[in-house]
Amino acid sequence: MLPSGQLRRQPVRVELAGHAYAFFRDASGKAAALSDACPHRFAPLSKGIVTKEGQLQCPYHGWRFDARGQGVNPSQPELRHCEAKSFQVVERHGYLWLAHADTPLSAMPELAGDDYVFGGTFSTLFQAPLHVALDNFSEDEHTPFVHTRLGWSGAQTGAVEFEAHNHDDHTEVHYRAPQRPAPIMRLLTVGKGDIFHNDWVTRFDPVRSVYTIRWTTSQGKPRPFITQAHIFFVPETARTTRLHVFSFLRTAVPALKPFLPVAAKAALGLTWWEVRDDARFIPTVADTPYSHKGMRLDKYDKPLVHQRKLMERIYYAHEAHEPGPALPRVRDATGT
Repeated sequence: MLPSGQLRRQPVRVELAGHAYAFFRDASGKAAALSDACPHRFAPLSKGIVTKEGQLQCPYHGWRFDARGQGVNPSQPELRHCEAKSFQVVERHGYLWLAHADTPLSAMPELAGDDYVFGGTFSTLFQAPLHVALDNFSEDEHTPFVHTRLGWSGAQTGAVEFEAHNHDDHTEVHYRAPQRPAPIMRLLTVGKGDIFHNDWVTRFDPVRSVYTIRWTTSQGKPRPFITQAHIFFVPETARTTRLHVFSFLRTAVPALKPFLPVAAKAALGLTWWEVRDDARFIPTVADTPYSHKGMRLDKYDKPLVHQRKLMERIYYAHEAHEPGPALPRVRDATGT
């Protein structure tokens, strides 16, 4: 994944799950991606240039490749089999989405439904491995101690209601707790004594979670705004994970719909603050081992163990034609 605005005239290198990709735009401006290794002598194609014909030219010996990876050797034009491995790139929601060349367009992410207003997106680097970042976002038990806005305070931990369900290809988590006071919450019409609801689903093709947050009064009456954050966890290296976050907002109150664009920006800011809090804390636990062996896990950690199994079976599935961690296939756009 790469923000669309970062890919202009020059190629860009992107690292994902131990593999490197060279992104570039062809003559029509359409984004493309090749494996960042020239098939000749494995020079990084991302260090080359894009020709006026829209081909990616290797910086070492000038081999040129189109968006499909079809190549030509200018020093020996009759040489056959000059192909570079190509991938599919789709431009949506201000990002470039990478998938295997045979992935159908219908499987690419569509994110939130029609009644949600897009508030914006941001990207944050976590100085921790993928498993540490994902574990952090798979439980809210740390909320009173790492965060200061969403959710409950330390004094209210006894009032938390929690459910977790493990499924064959995803996990579901539900929290219900008192919402602590925070000035920004007034922009979303959240009042004193309101109840915070956080419901999310985590999937592994690729690794991403969808958090749907809403509030009700103490009597159970729904507050008008519902926020939704789609967070994609992208391991750039063995020690770093980049989070790409997409924020949405909806309301069922017709009179408030004209205010959705402004309120959606407030929801985006709230989400940014929450993720920033996690990013600041995560280096503290970056050396947490991959295995949960020896840890005294509690009920809030129920999804963690199952998610390890799903991550290994779905995300880290090895493919015979590509050694190492496989490029995650985007298989199911629903629920993303």
